[in-house]
Amino acid sequence: MTVPFTHLGRYRIERELGRGAMGVVWLAHDDALQRPVAIKTLLLPDKAGEAQQLEARFRQEAKAAGGLNHPNVITIYDLGREGDWLYIAMEVLHGKELRDLMAEGLLPLDRALDIAGQIASGLAAAHARGIVHRDVKPGNIMVLPDGHAKIMDFGIARMQQSDVRTQTGTMMGSPKYMSPEQVGGHAVDQRSDIFSLGSLLYETVTGAAAFTGANLGQLLQAILHGAPIPPSQVNARVPAAVEQVIARAMQKNEAARYQDAGEMAQDLARCRAALQRAVTETTGIDLFIGTMPQGQGVVPGFAPSRHFDSSAALQRLLRREAAAAAAGSGSARLARIGWTLAYLVVAAAAASIAFTSVIPG
Repeated sequence: MTVPFTHLGRYRIERELGRGAMGVVWLAHDDALQRPVAIKTLLLPDKAGEAQQLEARFRQEAKAAGGLNHPNVITIYDLGREGDWLYIAMEVLHGKELRDLMAEGLLPLDRALDIAGQIASGLAAAHARGIVHRDVKPGNIMVLPDGHAKIMDFGIARMQQSDVRTQTGTMMGSPKYMSPEQVGGHAVDQRSDIFSLGSLLYETVTGAAAFTGANLGQLLQAILHGAPIPPSQVNARVPAAVEQVIARAMQKNEAARYQDAGEMAQDLARCRAALQRAVTETTGIDLFIGTMPQGQGVVPGFAPSRHFDSSAALQRLLRREAAAAAAGSGSARLARIGWTLAYLVVAAAAASIAFTSVIPG
């Protein structure tokens, strides 16, 4: 593409980096501070009303991301306008989008959990400032060579004090990762981002989308009313604790989900820690490169979150372990029975916590 300008403000344009839903991203150089920058541009349309709405949304993106200072959120430097061109100057990220990494094959479990935990931490920082991203998807996550993940593109983010108003019933976001309330065109809050992150995590650990459909209508119906196949049935190496985190993040009812992305990040960190202990303590089991023997998918030492609603997941696991125990013999059967008893203990503890949490203090 021919560059339509040589400079935007003090930024000297060098070449195109990519294209998104709201404009083109250019590599540029900040002549004042002598550093490379990425410039996101938007050409305003001729219609005054449409131009005003797009400019408001574009400026909202800069306010949303620019007000954040978090290692897992892209850094915004500047906002400006040059003629009919709006632009945002931001840090240059050298890495791969998560969608490209996923296209290369199933991610190691530890890496998938690490990336999801980083995203959850970045979202928690945004939510604390009243910002809902509303388009959490692999294409909006950049993973740097050192494994550092950054959330990009707050183009349709909603702030509590917003200059942009969306019409009731309007869907904003990428359909595959939308929350049920987004699909229904209802008001969304931070829990919508949590659902989207759960859907993203489901895909990174299984290699399959949580919801599918032959067309858009079927996909949206699946999000509204369908139940994803349990991750462990798609990939038998997904541990019980990870399945529980995904199940809770993807509850249809917002009140049953994580209410805080930071809490989800903590549970993901516990899962990673338990995985790492399992690797060092259990000979012959490699949870990271996907060679875990059948029936060894349990993560020992993981305490469910105080608000875990894991009864259904535990029942599925109990049925699976009971069937495995019936098929086994000797020490293998005793080991499986031992895990079944462990599940029962966790289930009883979770039920007790859930019961006591609803009793007025």
